[in-house]
Amino acid sequence: MFAKLMKTLKDAKMLPQISDTERAALEAGSVWVDGEFFSGNPDFSKMLAEAYPQLPPEEQAFIDGPVEELCHMVDTWRVQETRRIPEEIWQYLRDKGFFGLIIPKEYGGFGMSTLGRSTVMMKTSHLGAVGSLIVIPNTLGAAELLIEYGTEEQKREYLPKLAKGEYVPCFGLTEPTAGSDAASIRAEGQVFKDDDGEIKIRLNFSKRYITLAPVANLVSLAASLHDPENLLGKGEHPGITVVMLHKGTPGLELGDHHLPISAFDNGPIHGKDVVVPATNIVGGHERAGQGWRMLMEQLSGGRAVSLPAGGVASCKAAANATGPYSIVREQFGIPVGLMEGPRTNVARIAALAYAMESARVYVCAGVDNGHQPPVISAILKQQTTEVGQKMAIDGMDVLAGAGVMQGPNNTLAGAYVGAPVSITVEGANILTRTLIIFGQGATRCHPYALDVLKTLEEDDVAGFRKSLLGWLGHSALNMARTVVRGITRGWSFRSPVKGPTAKYYRRLAWASARFAVLTDLAMFLVGGKLKQRGKLSGRYADALSWMLFGFTTLRRWEAEGRLKEDLPLVEYALDYSLQQVQEAFEGIYANFDVPVIGWLLRNPGRLWLRLNPISTGPSDKLDRAVAGAIQQPGAQFERIVDGLPTPQDDEPGLGRLHKAWRLVIQAQPISAKVYKAVRAGKVAAGSPAETVAAAVEAGVITAAEAETLRAAEAARNEAIQVDVFKSEDYYRTEVTEAAGNEKPAVAKAANA
Repeated sequence: MFAKLMKTLKDAKMLPQISDTERAALEAGSVWVDGEFFSGNPDFSKMLAEAYPQLPPEEQAFIDGPVEELCHMVDTWRVQETRRIPEEIWQYLRDKGFFGLIIPKEYGGFGMSTLGRSTVMMKTSHLGAVGSLIVIPNTLGAAELLIEYGTEEQKREYLPKLAKGEYVPCFGLTEPTAGSDAASIRAEGQVFKDDDGEIKIRLNFSKRYITLAPVANLVSLAASLHDPENLLGKGEHPGITVVMLHKGTPGLELGDHHLPISAFDNGPIHGKDVVVPATNIVGGHERAGQGWRMLMEQLSGGRAVSLPAGGVASCKAAANATGPYSIVREQFGIPVGLMEGPRTNVARIAALAYAMESARVYVCAGVDNGHQPPVISAILKQQTTEVGQKMAIDGMDVLAGAGVMQGPNNTLAGAYVGAPVSITVEGANILTRTLIIFGQGATRCHPYALDVLKTLEEDDVAGFRKSLLGWLGHSALNMARTVVRGITRGWSFRSPVKGPTAKYYRRLAWASARFAVLTDLAMFLVGGKLKQRGKLSGRYADALSWMLFGFTTLRRWEAEGRLKEDLPLVEYALDYSLQQVQEAFEGIYANFDVPVIGWLLRNPGRLWLRLNPISTGPSDKLDRAVAGAIQQPGAQFERIVDGLPTPQDDEPGLGRLHKAWRLVIQAQPISAKVYKAVRAGKVAAGSPAETVAAAVEAGVITAAEAETLRAAEAARNEAIQVDVFKSEDYYRTEVTEAAGNEKPAVAKAANA
């Protein structure tokens, strides 16, 4: 019976087919808390036991010292306009060890934790090109690959020089025909034996979009090897391999730039008959053909580091600017942040900044503790960069004109302009969401799916029988859970905690059970066509993502001591997260196009979803308390923006804004007394200066209080000003010319 069923499944291609490159991705890394959500019955006690740590003292000191100092050294506006990093900044980065954060101490580096590196990258993300110069040497590239896969000789040769900044690395992967489909690269390396008897590789390639390529002197290049004489002992076609190339090698072209919308050093790499010893393969001859697996293994955890750090930084930057500005800026006689429209944005920024930071810390700590979760890392990369973009837009809506006028005093333009870059690189979000997260998760994180696929491939009838029966039992149990938890609105699930957040654990468990049932339906009924159903897969990805964010928010609240003042933030974040899950479920029900089951989901199923929702979103009543968390200076505000540089009063942008904010808050009780006196007829209304003078004369306020009001008003007026440029500074007499153009104003497409 089961043998016949196996044949039927194979012939009908009912289950997803797995290519060799997909298999390498599936086998890379590990299943972590994502598996709990796929189970339908998450063990929250186990998940809560995962670390949510503080940084080690040495790392915190580095962030409070050299990193903070760097943030105040860099003139980001000048770097943006000139597109050059000053030599003194380069030297400071070398002297303070910024290039070796990832490198173990035994090779001259810092040996910093994943959470520590993420925090450095978060704090420096607003530095534009300087931030990129810190990120690339400390993420996927020469150092990370050498640490994990390099020979001891390679480690001794390269790592100390990388740590000192003598080698500036870049990683050559993307090509004109290989973007998100990186496994399809055409860069080729021909293995041959030179006249001196040494085995060498002749490389021909064309790479693009390579960050730091114009300033790099060490390239880690991904190429497909062809070894016709089997000199490496890996067959004629070993596969994708990572080879190190030095600047100056004949045939290697470096130095040209692309022009990203948020300018940083990025450009093409070309190679024609570039010959290097086969010992330049990362890991030596033994690692020939293992490049794709190496990349997948490192990305399984590494994708959770740099880009999520930038996405979370954007959320915090929005909070750091929007909360204070919404109090400093007044219209119609009141701060704009007290009006319900703008306050809606302020509240959303505050809550999601809190939630995204919780995910960053939780996942980075997991990587530090040995987990390498590719699905969770993909979620973090995709969602934090998109939420960061949305928060920048929310903030700019509140800042209005001050948000769209460029100059040193614009506090959010950098995050807004840079967001599409983060959304695009290391796997475009549009494909990460619709192909990778659920496509990989449904097979890898499901408790039975991968075993069923393996037994099918191996024609293991006994194993197939065991796995399939387990899967069917799993499905039946989750169907029952979904019904019971739906009827009881989660109360049939035992929360691991008591108190005001217990209901959210119950709702997450309810959501997980439904998610597990819907996953099984997709695997059974859509099967091998899931790869073509990207929109459906994307909705599953959304549900999984926001269940994760809901949980990490709860974990943060527990880790920080269940602070009562943060409870509105937690409630808003959970109501919002569960609303995203609810919307994802509604989309799945509406578009599950299979006979019978599809009709049931689209009609009675959707009706029941709407009558009995997991969440309808945050209540309007929460806005005041949640927005207030970033509208008042204090410990709560500092927790939300923690990890960003501290603005100094004499700095443009945030410096002058925060100074005005503190003075305005200090003056509020005094302003209230004056306002009350005007309402009572004790003081005549007039201009601010006249009213203050009259209030002093009437004895409503003291002369010292009047000075406080005047100082606040002056600071407020300064903080709402935008940059103004003289005509000679505004107009440019030359246009940046792209290589090969006849008309300077028209840029040539890079192999488009």
